[in-house]
Formats: sequence, structure tokens, C-alpha cells
Amino acid sequence: MASNGAFTKNPEVGKLAAALIGLRHTLATTRYTLKLPGAEEAEASRAATVAQLDDYLLPRIRRLDAPLLVVVGGSTGAGKSTLVNSLVRAPVSPAGVLRPTTRAPVLVCHPADLPWFAGNHLLPGLARTSGPSTDQNSLQVVNAAHLSPGLAFLDAPDIDSVVDSNRALATQLLAAADLWLFVTTAARYADAVPWALLRTARERGTVVALVLDRVPPGAADEIGPHLLGMLRDKGLGSAPLFVLPEASLDGQGLLAERVITPLRAWFDELANSTQARTAVVRRTVGGGIDALGPIVAHLADAADEQVAADKTLAEAVTTAYADAQLAIENGMHDGILLRGEVLSRWQELVGTGDLMRALQARIGRARDRVVASVTGRPAPGKQFQAALESGVVTLIRGAAADAAEKASTAWQQHAAGRNLLTPELRKPSPDLQANAERLVRDWQRAVLDLVRQEAEGKLKIAKVSAYAVNATGLLVMVSVFAATAFIPTGLEVATAAGTTVAAQKVLEAIFGDQAVRTLAEQARADLLTRVQSLLHAEAARFDGPRAMTMVDPRTAWRLRDSASDVVEARQVVDLPAGEVPRPGLIKTAGDR
Repeated sequence: MASNGAFTKNPEVGKLAAALIGLRHTLATTRYTLKLPGAEEAEASRAATVAQLDDYLLPRIRRLDAPLLVVVGGSTGAGKSTLVNSLVRAPVSPAGVLRPTTRAPVLVCHPADLPWFAGNHLLPGLARTSGPSTDQNSLQVVNAAHLSPGLAFLDAPDIDSVVDSNRALATQLLAAADLWLFVTTAARYADAVPWALLRTARERGTVVALVLDRVPPGAADEIGPHLLGMLRDKGLGSAPLFVLPEASLDGQGLLAERVITPLRAWFDELANSTQARTAVVRRTVGGGIDALGPIVAHLADAADEQVAADKTLAEAVTTAYADAQLAIENGMHDGILLRGEVLSRWQELVGTGDLMRALQARIGRARDRVVASVTGRPAPGKQFQAALESGVVTLIRGAAADAAEKASTAWQQHAAGRNLLTPELRKPSPDLQANAERLVRDWQRAVLDLVRQEAEGKLKIAKVSAYAVNATGLLVMVSVFAATAFIPTGLEVATAAGTTVAAQKVLEAIFGDQAVRTLAEQARADLLTRVQSLLHAEAARFDGPRAMTMVDPRTAWRLRDSASDVVEARQVVDLPAGEVPRPGLIKTAGDR
């Protein structure tokens, strides 16, 4: 490609830009809402990647021939502002001794380059100002005639500032650089924070140059080689390194020309050489795009972890309430409900002979109402139904309470679950009692409907009253909770066994032996179905907190697919690293 201008008009670059836009959209819609270990880190990485795409990669790949942006970063008190002012020979960026300094970052460029930097191309989220500002969401853009065209300096906040927003802004600005100029001092060059950011620069392929500032007389020979060795160990051995001695400032707070001449000469070479600028831009842009692959792969893995955690939480609830369903089913089969109050009322109903008379005679509901009004007590059948209802409700409530406790315990033990758990989920819903009572009453009515439906096609039922149908329904209800599917069933209904056997014979005479069994099986299945629906409603309470996290199982696939598109487009775009001018270890003399 003959020139950067031709390069930016290449349709292959357009495809790469489109792939980057697609990746940016996918990243922007990705969330890590479950509080898993590493989720916060993944969210920060996602946000930082979106910011770098917006602030640098997308605008830069559209204009690879735009002026070079050098972001000057470093530790607190390293002399960044003084160095920028000295390079442009004007006090454009206020330098002070008070820390932390909270002000808008300053970008200085040649007047010819002002339209590019004053427009919202690079760092579009920062409003441009022409004067000093304390708003960190703004960028002061000033011009300096002494600066060579094609090159701009941006004075960033301290990378180790005690103010979180200052550090965040410094990181954002460094990610938007064509070239990072790190400024450190002889006393602080081994600090951990700068090296962490330098490692990030290496991973992104960003071009880096370093300034070792304020070196005492005679210390350069010792510190310089040591710093170079550290750079080589960190994979940054090719980074240019400039060593500036301790020196006094002039009346404007600037370093003497002779102190910064080698550094200025290197930057002038970059500014005046299209080839050199292109090499820096291509290396940084290409490195930044290539670095997206590992970053997005990590984000996709984190998205998979979100889906897996969401599934684990859902399965914990499903298992807890499936166990509750099984407990209720076992409670219906083992005859435990036919004890206590239920057994007492059954014995009363069978022992008085009311059940037999109801089955054998044409006795209407009127007589039942008359007896109840005279004695002041409900009929034995009603008492039995009420006792049975109470027993079933108690069984359901106990199982639902156990399920809520099991599910809550599982969530509490899970990193993501404990953040979603609320006090209300630790116990059954407030409506459970009423819902269970209604369930049993509806089921009892359904049992009577089953009996009527079974009787419709049998001529013998014509000789039996509607009251007898109700009594038959009671026998079917008992058989549902007996250990076997027919009456009598062991000790639970052994009292007045002779009468019970007689009642069984009446049932068999009316419906037939198999029909009685079938009715019991149908009634049991109906009750279990109703219980299942109730438990599903109880379990659904856990769905609300999970749904609010909006974990999307397709997120990881979309991330990997978008990253694959970028890789494919990148392979056909020529972004060679090129050669960046490297002056090596430069020492300057002078007094500050």
C-alpha cells in the first residue's frame, strides 16, 4: 500500500471496521450480573474493551493517517506536566505540588492538527474545552506553534492517584494512545503500579517509550542499565528509554532546552516521518486488535460461568421441590394420613353404621341436614372430610417448607445465590395455607365427580341415592391414602372391619372390583397433579430473582462468533509492526 491515505480507503479495512463494530455491539450488550468470583473483573474488562474500541480502535482504523497521539502517564509527582510543557515550550498544562490534582486532562497539538483533536474522534466521550476545567469528563485542547505537526501530547492524571476517578481516567486515556510515554523517577521506577500498566501495554502491542526523570548526578550509570534489564525481563526491551537528570526550571517552569533536546529530537523524527508515524500506528492498532482475541475469550468463559451458575441455582430449586413432591407422594402411599384425627373420624363414620346405611339405602341429604340440626354436630362424613383435608394440608405445608429451606440453603452456599436470596424465599409463601386448603377441597369435589361419572353407565347405581354417591366418594378418598389401592387396608381401617368389608362388597357390587381400584388411582393421580402445580408455584418464587439477572445462554456464543469475525477480517488486513525509531539509552546533562 502506497500510503496511509490509500490504506484507510481499502475495502478490507472497511470489513475489519465492520467486524469491530459488531464486536463492540456484542460487548456492549454483555453483562455479568451474577456475583461470581471473577465477575467483577470480567465486567471491568468488558467495559474497558468497549471504551478502547470507542476511544481509539474504531476512530483510529477509520483514519490511520491522522496525527499521532502521545499520552504521557506516570506516577504521582513524576514531572509529567513539566515535561509536556517543556516539550512544547509553553506552560500549557499546569504543574503543581499539591496532590491529588483534580482537573480535566490537557491535550496539546500543532494548530494544523486542531480540527482532528477538537472534534469528537478519539475519546468521543470527553467534551472538548478550550480552557482549564475541573470536569474530568472534559478534555482541554490547546495548540502550540512550537510543536511539530502530526504529533500531539496528552497529559494524563496520575496512574497511582489516591482518587479512584483519576486512576480510571488515566487508564482510559492510556488506552487511547498511539504511543505511551511513561514518566517515572529515579526513586520510583521500580513501583508496582507503572509496571502493571506497562504489562498491559505489552499485551496490547502498544508502542511504549519511557522517561527516567530526576536522576541524581552519577546515578544514571547504575539506574539506567538496571531499568533496561527490568524492561527486557518484562518483554519491553525494545522500548526507547530517556534518562533526564535533576535540573532546575526556568521562570515559566520549563526544563532547559539542552535537557530535553534528545527527547524532542526523537519526537520530531516521529512527527516528520510518515513512515515512522505509520509504523507506530500500525503496531499499536494491530496489537490492540490482536489483543482482543484473548480478552474476548476470557469474557466468553466468564459468560459460560454465568450460565452454569444460573443453571445450578435453577437445578437446586427444581431438586428441592421434586423432593417435596416425592415426600407428599410417599405420604399418600404409606398410610400415615390415616392416623390421628383422620382415623378417629373414619372409625366414627364406620362404627356408627352411617356409611353402610348411606351406601345401602335411598337416604337423601335432607335427613343428614335434620340430624345435624338436632345434634348440633356436622355429619360424620363431613367431619371425616374436614379431618382428611387438614391432614393433607399439613403434609403439603411441611413438604413445601422443607423445599424452601433446601433451596435457600443451596443458594446460600453458592456465591451467586447468596446475593439473590431474600428472607421471603427462606419460607413458604404466605398464601400456601389457603392455597393448599382450596386444593384439597377442589380435589374432594373432583373425587365425587369421578364417582358420578363412573356411575353414569351402570344401571345398578339408579337404585342408589346421591347421598350414597357421596359416601362412595369417601371410600375412594380413604383408598387413596391407604397402603394398598383397596379397602380394607391393614390397621389404618381395621376398626369395624366387618362393616368396612361389607362396604367394600357394596362398592364392588355397584362398580366392580377393578373400577374401585381405577377410581382410587385416578383420584391419587389427580391429587398429585394438583400438588405438583402448587409446588411449581412455590418454586417459581425463586425464578424472580434469577430472571432479574437476565443471564443469556447465548452470550458466550455471540462473543466468540464476533471475535471470530474480527480474526477473519484481521487476517486479510496488512498491519505490519514496522520499525519504530529507537534511540536507546539517552543521557542528558544539566542542572535543575
